Amino acid sequence: MTTKKFKLNANELIDLVPQMGGCFATDKITVEGMKVGYMYREESENESDSGWRFFSGTETQDYVDNPDNTMYYDVNTIANYDRTIIPYLDNPFGSEFEKVENSEEFKLII
Repeated sequence: MTTKKFKLNANELIDLVPQMGGCFATDKITVEGMKVGYMYREESENESDSGWRFFSGTETQDYVDNPDNTMYYDVNTIANYDRTIIPYLDNPFGSEFEKVENSEEFKLII
């Protein structure tokens, strides 16, 4: 069990996207409440992992390297934190996106 104080309580989460598995996201999003600024999808080694990885875009390498700053979530949970990711979730493995500044859109990097 975690001692993290999440920005959203479990009872605040609603179904926004169909079940697609889990993902990793940093505490910048789920604890601090920052929006997703960078996301990518990598091949997963198991069926329950969607391959999505979500970051605010403000994380340092030291922050990301600390496993205490990242957790595994259902993709729907992160969609509740930032609905702007939803239109991009069907993109294939290998996709990488960055939020367009002062926008709710992402641009494809790869």
